[in-house]
Amino acid sequence: MSGTDKSRLHHKRTQFADIANVAIAPCAIVMVGLPARGKTYMAKKLAHYLNWIGIDTRVFNVGEYRRKAVTQFMSSADFFRPDNTEALEIRDRCARDALEDLGCWLEGGGEVAVYDATNSSRSRRKMICEYLTNEHGFKTFFVESVCFNPEIVEANIREVKLSSPDYRNTNQDEAIADFKKRIAHYESQYETIDDVKDRDLSFIKIFDQGERYLVNRVQGHVESRVVYYLMNIHVLPKTIFLTRHGETESNVCGEIGGDRGLSDRGIQFALTLAEFLDKMNLTGLRVWTSLLKATIQTASGIRSPKEHWKALNEIDAGICEGMTYEDIRLKFPEEYAMRCKDKYHYRYPGGESYQDLVARLEPVIMELERQENVLVICSQAVARCLLAYFMELDSGELPYLDIPLHTVYKLTPVAYGCKVETYQLPPVAVDTYQPRTVDVMPLTSVERRARRKQTSECQEPDCCNQTKAVLYGRGIAT
Repeated sequence: MSGTDKSRLHHKRTQFADIANVAIAPCAIVMVGLPARGKTYMAKKLAHYLNWIGIDTRVFNVGEYRRKAVTQFMSSADFFRPDNTEALEIRDRCARDALEDLGCWLEGGGEVAVYDATNSSRSRRKMICEYLTNEHGFKTFFVESVCFNPEIVEANIREVKLSSPDYRNTNQDEAIADFKKRIAHYESQYETIDDVKDRDLSFIKIFDQGERYLVNRVQGHVESRVVYYLMNIHVLPKTIFLTRHGETESNVCGEIGGDRGLSDRGIQFALTLAEFLDKMNLTGLRVWTSLLKATIQTASGIRSPKEHWKALNEIDAGICEGMTYEDIRLKFPEEYAMRCKDKYHYRYPGGESYQDLVARLEPVIMELERQENVLVICSQAVARCLLAYFMELDSGELPYLDIPLHTVYKLTPVAYGCKVETYQLPPVAVDTYQPRTVDVMPLTSVERRARRKQTSECQEPDCCNQTKAVLYGRGIAT
């Protein structure tokens, strides 16, 4: 490891227990803030993060309810005047409808619901608490976004609100002027969460998109995770490049796991990758690799600071390390069938599952949220988990993402999503993709919930195998 690289070894572990071992009490996250303060951006990011780590989460956006109830004309600034009693009645009804739907969803088995609205008055927030906590017994946690910096507000208006359905087919200058009037109407009635008057509430206040935080009465696992995440995300322009290591001798042989070096084609890819990044002319680029030989070799020609993360190591295949999929099918037919049945939760004997890998990668995601320009060089399963996070894919899709060797993914986070561009670099490498097995029926929702618990709580291989046999024994040969 070269001293000139200023390389650092990362051995970070997640700060939280495996989520499947935690009993999740139904919880409502209530957004608070004036328009153009990034509430919806945070609500969507938060919901996606919680879903990614295995907490069933859904956003209820009151604006969407309003747009279904009224015409575009009725979404102008006049509709939000405090003295417009007719509009106020419609807005209150939409807010109530969204809140009731949220309650029904949590009652039906949902774990976390995000209530996305301005919720700008103390009386409104009191009503929400009474409905959610007093009537239904749900935990309620408030997230308020406060912005004093006019540049942040202006940027939010231009980046997000001009693409809103409220201003479809509207001149840009007219849309900006109208939206600023809407903000003024809310400002005249706005009551911020006060750390004295509202000291009995559980909340976090975020000032100027992360410049400062105020946290009060955090109670329980979900609220801790919410605070942890919100204090790590930063709305900064960034580009994340993601690629697998160059082709290895193991790839050529069809073997999984191991720590073999690059093939001749893999070495050529490493040279091509360095040239590709030079042409990009990125400022402040950092390169992250795993501790495995192939990722470090792939990064060797790149003239940027390098960091080596143990958390980026490939999924541990346990007793199947160094075997081909055909070897596994012949030697361990039950294991092979169980993995085909539920690839996300299946844990290799003595190894890991994709669910385990997601938990291991959580510190990497947190650090990526704080960075600007980063290239991550990793192995296939790790690349799937990271790409699924940014593309907002669920656990059913994640293990089957096709991420070819010698392909670079350019990820640019934008409002409410992520722009994904791909670059196929030479030379052509072996195809390592294993498609979904069509002759094995997928799990039912009940089985998936049971599987999540069993694969996380049972650490003994023999016991785990017995559990698998019970759960998946329908028609599978012994």
